[in-house]
Amino acid sequence: MPNSPRRIVCFSDFDGTIFMQDTGHILFDNLGCGEKRRQILDEQIKSGERSFREVSEEMWGSLSIPFEDGFKIMEKELEIDSGFREFYQFCIDNEIQFNVISAGLKPILRKVLDIFLGHQQSAQIQIVANEVEIQPDGSQWKPIWRHETELGHDKALSMKEARAQVEEMALDEEVPLIVFIGDGVSDLPAAREADVLFARKGLRLEEYCIENKISYIGFDSFADVKREVQAIMKEDEEKTGGVGKPARFNPRANMWRRVSSKQAVPKFVAATPTNEEKMFLWPEDFSEYHQPQAVPEDTAV
Repeated sequence: MPNSPRRIVCFSDFDGTIFMQDTGHILFDNLGCGEKRRQILDEQIKSGERSFREVSEEMWGSLSIPFEDGFKIMEKELEIDSGFREFYQFCIDNEIQFNVISAGLKPILRKVLDIFLGHQQSAQIQIVANEVEIQPDGSQWKPIWRHETELGHDKALSMKEARAQVEEMALDEEVPLIVFIGDGVSDLPAAREADVLFARKGLRLEEYCIENKISYIGFDSFADVKREVQAIMKEDEEKTGGVGKPARFNPRANMWRRVSSKQAVPKFVAATPTNEEKMFLWPEDFSEYHQPQAVPEDTAV
């Protein structure tokens, strides 16, 4: 049984969080469109010129190799977080469910975990990500998106669904503590559903949290995450019978979960109402995906 009287469930981003590099970038740079083209495409996403989904389809479509052929280069270039294996074993030992939520492709993430953790431990991690269709000869890679959105995967929706399942399983027990671990602004949709938010130090998610006064715990490696989760568990043990308010939580997570309309705008969003912030706080408002329209030949210049 877990040492903490309250159940803890962890959700983590993959690229840049569990692994220091981006799995897709390694494939694109070495076996696809190349680093220069990939950087141009990344800038198109950042500028808003094209959607993440549209650009990602071009990137994945640039690959023309069989599925298995890409993992030799990834095994060589990928670096797993120095503390992740120990943290994951800690989760297993304490019956802490560990899940991955990613904008990447599920078969690739699973294969990478198989390589770095072994099949037995990898199989215990639930991965919520996009699927992919790959021709046997590798001549075509086509992402199968989880949701019809500009991002392809609505992480907020996935987290809500996962949280609902976890809380339903809890029945009359105390509501579980939801932990999210990430590194980029794209993790905010999932992070807002968490009670405790971990942000990798020095990267965009931490910067965003600082800029907007969002409660978070910074980490350099999963060794830091383990230490903080252990502290939370100890605080739980010290509570009489484990009953009462959570010892620690992200107050903005509760605020975000109460947001049900555009009228209920958190102050930090009202102060900086960019499309980026609106998209991550209310992804349902950006839920309709519009396929780029081809320019008619008789109007092209």
